[in-house]
Amino acid sequence: MPLQISLEPPRQPGVIRLLEMSDIYMAALYPAESNHLLDLSQLEKPGVHFLVARRDAEIVGCASLVEAGDGTAEIKRMFVDPEARGLKLGKRLMEALEQLGRDNNIKAIRLETGISQPEAIGLYRACGYNEIAPFGDYKPDPLSLFMEKRLD
Repeated sequence: MPLQISLEPPRQPGVIRLLEMSDIYMAALYPAESNHLLDLSQLEKPGVHFLVARRDAEIVGCASLVEAGDGTAEIKRMFVDPEARGLKLGKRLMEALEQLGRDNNIKAIRLETGISQPEAIGLYRACGYNEIAPFGDYKPDPLSLFMEKRLD
């Protein structure tokens, strides 16, 4: 069962299935005003790099790196199929996102995650991300945690 991560378009059935699963999961954890999800059309815009993880041919994970235009980028829509958890796919997606950042001269990668996701927070911390104040258009939210990793 080889795992492969590559840049692919988000508009494909396996990705849409993952995004729908992610939407349901996030809606169960947080109120709508604390969910900051990009929709499919936003994931297709210029400056958005979309990664797809496959186990054999099956899509089992995804993540995107959204350039902010100021030398930073944000991780959005990272999700791993529950059936594929335990394969270290989150770590591999993070490594691929950081390499994408370096390849595109990104100086820092940021993210917003929810406080009710200890596994995700643990992954981000293990990958070297540190807590920061809200960035971009985000407002302070007691259900959100903001993190950053400098690549320079």
